[in-house]
Amino acid sequence: MLENVKFGVIPCAGKGTRFLPITKSVSKEMLNIIDRPTIDYIVDELIDSGIKDIVFVVSPSKTDIKKYYSKDESLINELKESHKEEYIKEIEKLTSKANFYYVTQKEALGLGHAVLMAKEIVHDNNFVVCCGDDITLYDKCNPPIKSLIEAFNLTHSTIVGGQKVEHSLINKYGSMDIEKNIDETLFKLKGIVEKPSLDKAPSDYASLGKWVFKPNIFNELEHTKKGLGNEIQLTDAIESLIKKEDVYFKIFNGKRYDCGDKLGFLKAIIDISLTRDDLKDGFLKYIKSIIK
Repeated sequence: MLENVKFGVIPCAGKGTRFLPITKSVSKEMLNIIDRPTIDYIVDELIDSGIKDIVFVVSPSKTDIKKYYSKDESLINELKESHKEEYIKEIEKLTSKANFYYVTQKEALGLGHAVLMAKEIVHDNNFVVCCGDDITLYDKCNPPIKSLIEAFNLTHSTIVGGQKVEHSLINKYGSMDIEKNIDETLFKLKGIVEKPSLDKAPSDYASLGKWVFKPNIFNELEHTKKGLGNEIQLTDAIESLIKKEDVYFKIFNGKRYDCGDKLGFLKAIIDISLTRDDLKDGFLKYIKSIIK
């Protein structure tokens, strides 16, 4: 039963500097993987995991996300007049597949601050947080977020989601300091070391953009001082929580892509293309032709 977790929160207020100049006019979360924006894959994972109320935390200049998930009667009428009814269902499905809410983060004060902004919608409900540029390819029967929610319902505690990464990459992530194993995919945490040097990383288990929180995280965030980059860091608030109560790390299934990184974004496009019946044969033939 997944009714204990009501909301999904997707922070989308980042500037997307690594993708300039395109992100000067398009939100990085709206960069397309073929015919869908990156963020839509995250939305669908939340929906597949039983979450129907989704909160986007956006900057004042980001209006394209709201436009994408809003009704567009003029477009529907154009498609009808052009006898392109096959697209109408896809367009209408966007606005009806979940309840969408929007919160504006007026200042870019970090991921922790973005999560705190969602309090006005989430209130005293449990909720999931997903980074807006991290997507995962997964078995439809077992979405990663669903497995995190199940761990939350088992432990009644904050869940940090992630996977094991190559040791040479752990300095890019939060490294899990593990106190004990609950099972082969669930661990009680002693702490988190953010972006450690390779010789000081407590493990190769990395936090990878998915969390399940109780509403008490808002209190921690309200009392978290600015840290790295002069921003309110979500990891700092979780570290504070670990000192007061149990927090767990859950390994999620699936192949994860960092779409905030150009190479990660390109890998996602290639792999998703190869899952689509309308593209995979022609695309694979083309790939083979250029790597001979």
